[in-house]
Order: sequence, then structure tokens, then C-alpha cells
Amino acid sequence: MPAIRSTALRRGLAALTALPLLTLAACGYGSNAKDDPAGQKIAAGARKTDGLDSVKIGYFGNITHATALVGVQKGFFQKALGATRAKYQVFNAGPSEIEALNSGSLDIGWIGPSPAINGYTKSDGKNLRIIGGSASGGVKLVVNPAKIKSLKDVKGRKIATPQLGNTQDVAFLNWIAEQGWKVDAQSGKGDVSVVRTDNKVTPDAYKSGSIDGAWVPEPTASKLVAEGAKVLLDESTLWPDRKFVITNVIVSQKFLEAHPKAVEAVLKASVETNQWINAHPDQAKAAANAQLAADSGKALPAEVLDPAWKSIRITDDPLAATLNTEAAHAVKAGLLQQPRLDGIYDLSLLNKVLKAQGRPTVSDAGLGAR
Repeated sequence: MPAIRSTALRRGLAALTALPLLTLAACGYGSNAKDDPAGQKIAAGARKTDGLDSVKIGYFGNITHATALVGVQKGFFQKALGATRAKYQVFNAGPSEIEALNSGSLDIGWIGPSPAINGYTKSDGKNLRIIGGSASGGVKLVVNPAKIKSLKDVKGRKIATPQLGNTQDVAFLNWIAEQGWKVDAQSGKGDVSVVRTDNKVTPDAYKSGSIDGAWVPEPTASKLVAEGAKVLLDESTLWPDRKFVITNVIVSQKFLEAHPKAVEAVLKASVETNQWINAHPDQAKAAANAQLAADSGKALPAEVLDPAWKSIRITDDPLAATLNTEAAHAVKAGLLQQPRLDGIYDLSLLNKVLKAQGRPTVSDAGLGAR
């Protein structure tokens, strides 16, 4: 899957404008509030940041959101915000997080590339900015080894993806096309049956035999492996340098304009968290799992957590050029129209933080706010 140069896509990127927002049976935009996690401690004598009483931060209970999980658990965000209280919301899906951002119920969030693109374009570029990176990789094609022994055996089989038009769905449709097979993107019918299945129920669907495999992110992929599936393909092998965006940091444009010091504080904490994760991988894995347990009531078992953790690369770089490529694949699949994404990135505060630490700055691939 060759990379596509960002300059060729500056005005040819797209959004999932046809996809409905999900209605989720949970509190507040499909989220659970976490106002007082274990790592939440305000130091004596600390001052408020930008005069704010609180900053509302969102993320998913997912290993690909390790920066947020560890940052909450270890108190990095609260420390950076001083006496301004960090308030957290755990989301179940990207559309619900975008709704919360649009309503003002959320200020900053960790999210995947497709909902970020969707949210940006649906608002005509007025509701959010991508302000930093978080994670790369962590997506695999896992299959029933009794039915699928090689890549060519995927033809004719039922393979799950999380949602019509989501990041993994687009990647799988693009891979199918590269094999020379035909699938109708909307219905999922063709040489391969693409079955859109929520990650929460995909392991049960696999156990029941209603699907033969899945193209999914972690930890779902490792959960399937624990049920007897095998990894047939790691998506990272399809990308230059094995890097592609799976999680970014976004912010409400209104909040960014009104409270840049608070945004910078959260980004500083994100960078520090990523440094700590990469320097202490085992401790970070344990911290992420502890936060998952705090948020959901259930930690991941070692046979799921360990391989999932190994497949994810933590990064401050939003890998903007790969977002371009992912969007181009969605356009090619016929899932997206082609509005402009110019201005979706504002990496100025992230690069300010990186420069202060003597580290290289990161690129917005020509799609930065001007």
C-alpha cells in the first residue's frame, strides 16, 4: 500500500459525511465521567491554569489510547494543570466524542483519525483541530486458522470490521481492492463479506462462527487470538516505516482560542506521558491496565494485554501524511466526498513544547491552520 504524498491530497481529502452519529446507551454523549481518578492530586500552592476551574478531557477505554490512560492514572495531566481540575470522560465511540466536543461538554480528547476527519468536515472546518499525536499501529487481520490458512483464503470469507467507514473498515476495503477483489463498500457484499460488528461483540461473533476473522484494533485483535484465532496480517507492515496514525489529540477550536495556556499544559503532559511510557514500558502497561480496570471494572488478562501492548507505538507525531493516505483510500472506496481538510492541524503548541525540550518538531503535511 504505497504512501500518497500530502501535496497531492491537500485539496482532495474527505470525510465520512454519510455516516450517522451513533446513539449510545450511556451517560452524557456515550461517556462515563471520571472526575476523581487515582492519579488526581492537586499540589499544595498550585495555581489555576488560564483561570479555569476545570478542563474536560475525553478518551476511549482502549489500549490505543494509552497516552490518556497512563496520563490519567499517573497524574500527569493534573500536575500540568495545577489547581485547574482535570475532569475526564470515557467514550465508547468517536461520533459521541465529537458530539460532546461540539456541545462544549468536552474541551480536549484522544480520538481516531476517521471521526476527527468526519467531525472537522461536517462543521465546515469550524469545530476542532488535531493538535498532537498519540499512537501508531495496533491493527491486525486475525482469522480462524481452520478456515483461513493464507491471505488468498480470505476471499469468500466473512470478515468483521468495527463500523462502516471507520478507519479499519477503510483499510480493509483498500486491502481487498489491492488483491483485485470486488466488494460493494456500502453493503459489504462481494468477493469478501465485510461484516460491520461492534468491537465489544466481535469476540462472541467469532466464537459463534458467524464471522471467520476480523480487521480490528487492539485489544480486540488479541482477544480473538485468545479465543484461538491467529494473526494473518499486521497492518503496520503495509506502511512505510511501519507507521500509521491510530490515535490523535483533538481540541475544540473555541477552547483553543480562549485558553491556549490550558491546551499547552495538556500537550506538555501528553509529551511527558509519552516519554515516560517509552522509558518504562512495563510500568506503563500496568498503569494503562489499572486505568482500564478503574474505568470499566475489568482489567485485561495478560494473554490479551501483552501482545496488544507490544503492537502499539507511542508517538507525539500525529503522522499527518498517513492521515492523508487513509482519507485517499476512503475516497477510492467510494465512501467519502471530497471537501478540503486544509487547517485540520494546529501543531504550533505541540512544536513549542517539543522545542523547549530540545526535540525535533513534527509536520502537519501541509494541512495546518494558517
